[in-house]
Amino acid sequence: MLQPRLVDLTVDGAPVRVPEGATLLAACRAAGVDTPTLCFAENLRPANVCRVCVVELEGARTLVPSCSRMAEPGMVVRTDTPRVRTSRKVVLELLASSVDVSTAPAILAYLDRYGARPDRFGPPADAGRAGARDAADPGHHHRPEGDRAATVAEPPKLEDDLFVRDYAKCILCFKCVQACGDDAQNTFAIAIGGRGFDARVTTDHAVPLPESACVYCGNCVGVCPTGALAPKTEHDLRAAGAWDEARQTTTDTVCPYCGVGCALTLRVQDGRIVKVTSPVESTVTRGHLCIKGRFGFGFVG
Repeated sequence: MLQPRLVDLTVDGAPVRVPEGATLLAACRAAGVDTPTLCFAENLRPANVCRVCVVELEGARTLVPSCSRMAEPGMVVRTDTPRVRTSRKVVLELLASSVDVSTAPAILAYLDRYGARPDRFGPPADAGRAGARDAADPGHHHRPEGDRAATVAEPPKLEDDLFVRDYAKCILCFKCVQACGDDAQNTFAIAIGGRGFDARVTTDHAVPLPESACVYCGNCVGVCPTGALAPKTEHDLRAAGAWDEARQTTTDTVCPYCGVGCALTLRVQDGRIVKVTSPVESTVTRGHLCIKGRFGFGFVG
């Protein structure tokens, strides 16, 4: 078997060698550099839309997205220059000022890391959602109304017992569309509709999800970075103020439903399975599951 050719480049002054075809993000990780990402996932093609992974490439006029730019011999990459930090900071501020990121731990960590201040662009995005939340959940604690609503100010869509769509948390990273499409499920039940501030994830003709082509595999839920798509069990626990990751344990096992052997990671709280995922590094699933593997755990006592 032929070994891949290797590419030598420099990342933050350190020499790095990666296989030909690797991205700058892979080179950064090989150099031990923690590069932020939101729209990138190991089991999906680079969507190249969030722009928080940008780096400075010597000789390039603009910052380049490390998740999709291929490494080339002799490249000189800088990941933490003032220009890079400012770009990442502003992108994060714009995201956090327009959508509710309260259940997006990665974004919250990045906001702190880059000293981002979304309030520069107005009140918190979730402040304008109080009325919508109260309409969907009368028991939800009311927050003061902000001067402006979030980009997508609407109550969560509670259309079934499997998962919830809360588009006021959606950053349009495109990952759910990819997972539903030819990157994983090949169902094509959802797509990005509208343009500009009207852009949103939607079904064909905006029909309710149960009336769409959706097969409820939940692979869109598995890749969502913000909680815009969440299992109904998690949503209900959060709404009740009972979701507590500090009390949760994880157990790796194999799905019992068929002979494929899909790897499962069970998240358990108070003796109850509250969420099921699959490890991206699994050679069987690559992080993806079917409806049974992801949601069919109700029989466990």
